[in-house]
Amino acid sequence: MRWSPKDSFSRVFESIAPAVQITIGALLAYSIAHYGLQHVTPLLAVTVCITSLGFSRDARPRRILQTALGMVVGIAISEISLIYLGSGVLQIALVLLVVLLSARFISTSSAFAVTAAIQAMLVQILPAPDGGVFIRTFDGLIGGVMALIVTALIPRDPRGIARTDANKLFDFFIETLQDLRLALRDSNKSLSNQALKNARATQPLIDNWRMSLDSALSISRISPFLMKHKPDLRKQRSLMRAMDLATRNLRVIVRRVNFLLKDDVARPYLAELFEQLAEAVTNLREGLSDPEDLVLANTQLLEIIRQLDPKKFGIADQLREASVLLLLRPLLVDLLCASGMTEDEARNELPEV
Repeated sequence: MRWSPKDSFSRVFESIAPAVQITIGALLAYSIAHYGLQHVTPLLAVTVCITSLGFSRDARPRRILQTALGMVVGIAISEISLIYLGSGVLQIALVLLVVLLSARFISTSSAFAVTAAIQAMLVQILPAPDGGVFIRTFDGLIGGVMALIVTALIPRDPRGIARTDANKLFDFFIETLQDLRLALRDSNKSLSNQALKNARATQPLIDNWRMSLDSALSISRISPFLMKHKPDLRKQRSLMRAMDLATRNLRVIVRRVNFLLKDDVARPYLAELFEQLAEAVTNLREGLSDPEDLVLANTQLLEIIRQLDPKKFGIADQLREASVLLLLRPLLVDLLCASGMTEDEARNELPEV
């Protein structure tokens, strides 16, 4: 893959908040264990905190708790082994096997099992610290608790991450509609081919938005700074689910338009519909921050959906062209749901065919 300075700087910018959060959490975990409890080398307090937080888009407290518990379990199993079985190559192999299988029993995540195993191996291989039995397990608990605390008190602006992910999906959606408009207006097959290629790569955009939004909602349940935003986040989740369905329908429409343009005939009336759609979806995106734009988008979408009757354009007997209008119908229902209508209300607006 070709290196891009723009992408690199973008990653750095997006990583500032989690990097600061991880640094603060690790520093606090170390300070509590070292200065507060007089642990000389609280390595596992730091590593558990850093690993639990990580740079993952999934910053849900449940995921952080699960990761921390997995590592603490690995540490505890390793310390029990040292107490009763001693140290050695065979003991290392046995502990590694037990921790890996135990972690796979606890979680479906393969990364979870590897993380727990790494912590267990640190206990097996590094010299035992002063302080008595299970001192490193206690350090691990400190790191895990601190990871949860900084998640609640120093959140990574999960609302901003979710908004960024939403905008990326909307940018794709609007760009695709504009490409289809130009392709239908000028019978431009290269544009429809490009739209088809882009449509096949949309699922990660939906997945990222869903994950960041789930994280924002989960954090808002424990963070005093985000609790007031829960209603807005729930509304955005409803919009996201509707846009997920709309994106799936858009992929089908792109394939149909790509097939339709094989005859090199322009369809300006369809191009006009896609232009209206692009304008409505643009206002739908603005509705993420301004409810008035959602109302405007809803009005525009209602005007479009009432046009989706092949007889209106005199193409009822032209199956290839009529199929595009028919495929637009479920897309408009999904977009109307994204603007705030129920599915039944949206379907009632469809003209009879």
